[in-house]
Amino acid sequence: MSNFSIFLKERRKTVGLTQEELASKAGVGLRFIRDLEQGKKSLRLDKVNQVLSLFGKEVGVVDFNS
Repeated sequence: MSNFSIFLKERRKTVGLTQEELASKAGVGLRFIRDLEQGKKSLRLDKVNQVLSLFGKEVGVVDFNS
């Protein structure tokens, strides 16, 4: 599981939302939320940001060490 997947699942649980409730609030499908939490490698960035916006976050460019 990726850091992103862990973050999303923990944040969802912290605010007391089920996967279904998060999907509804974000305007995405339940399967999309499940795929996010399971660490699926290829997802639509616009939809990822739809979900993250509920938590005041968005995907961005970060530096990494090779």
